[in-house]
Amino acid sequence: MYVAVKGGERAIENAHAWLAEERRGDKGVAELSVAQIREQLSLAVNRVMAEGSLYDPDLAALAIKQARGDLIEAIFLVRAYRTTLPRLGASKPVETGEMACDRRISATFKDVPGGQLLGPTFDYTHRLLDFALDAEGEIPEAQSGEPQAAPVPHITGFLNRDGMIEQEPQGDATPPDLTREPMEFPANRALRLQNLTRGDEGFVLGLAYSTQRGYARNHAFVGELRVGTVPVEMEIPELGFAIEIGELRLTECETVNQFKGSKTEPPQFTRGYGLTFGMTERKAISMALVDRALRWRELGEDDLGAAAQDEEFVLAHSDNIQATGFLEHIKLPHYVDFQSELELVRRLRREAQATRQDQQEAAE
Repeated sequence: MYVAVKGGERAIENAHAWLAEERRGDKGVAELSVAQIREQLSLAVNRVMAEGSLYDPDLAALAIKQARGDLIEAIFLVRAYRTTLPRLGASKPVETGEMACDRRISATFKDVPGGQLLGPTFDYTHRLLDFALDAEGEIPEAQSGEPQAAPVPHITGFLNRDGMIEQEPQGDATPPDLTREPMEFPANRALRLQNLTRGDEGFVLGLAYSTQRGYARNHAFVGELRVGTVPVEMEIPELGFAIEIGELRLTECETVNQFKGSKTEPPQFTRGYGLTFGMTERKAISMALVDRALRWRELGEDDLGAAAQDEEFVLAHSDNIQATGFLEHIKLPHYVDFQSELELVRRLRREAQATRQDQQEAAE
């Protein structure tokens, strides 16, 4: 419990007013609309939706505007709003194999059924500032911007023909819901994947990078990376069948890892998996790498002591909202705590000084 100092309420109100002015910026510049953020800052919107666990581009864009572009603050706003929403039911699991892809690539096979679709990507740009954007001219339209309408098979399925890749177990049990149940250790894979989806992109990226540099023995290939829309269906008890209630844009990544075998498993390729809202490729790939690193125990591998293999370390520290709350609370008043520590240090110094004097007198 924090007790406000005298005049604190007025100071807070003024801080809020000043924040609103800073958020608006120079009134001589046109105000940025929520629609502009949604359409032109879509990758930021996608990250807020993914880590905020709420698929709503308009709300994510509003949160970004309110947070002045601070994405973690925007994620906090979205999560807080999410807690106020009623839960009307549960949708059926989406079938990513039925995705209408507007991007689909593989680093393991060149020629795949359905072809490779480069889609909208920074991968082949030169990373040079485009000053033409500052002129606010019209952008030429792409020659082929239509998504792949026909469903295309998952590329990792080709390895299944020869039994070269591990088989994913098909379970009917409803996975736990991290947003409604507290995290417990050890966590099953479904819970770990939920945690990584909501985890901070930078944190997960750093862990993924560490696995590639030898801290977890995780040499992965991108078996498939796909971005596109999938239908969402919900069972309606009164009707007796499922109906489509909307669409989601998702990014899915499956990595393929060489596995020399263990006491329990034969030599084969193993998988890492990532699935996120919107077009969030860096997060999906990072998630897949960390997912694979966390599976060392179930695959009978050795624990190398790597950070990305430590389930509790990864899952307990990946959430940027929890991390931010604990970090930023130290800005708030801790006057009593500090005074007690200050008095403790003063007492210890007095005692240390007295001890030195006694030693000097004894030496003389």
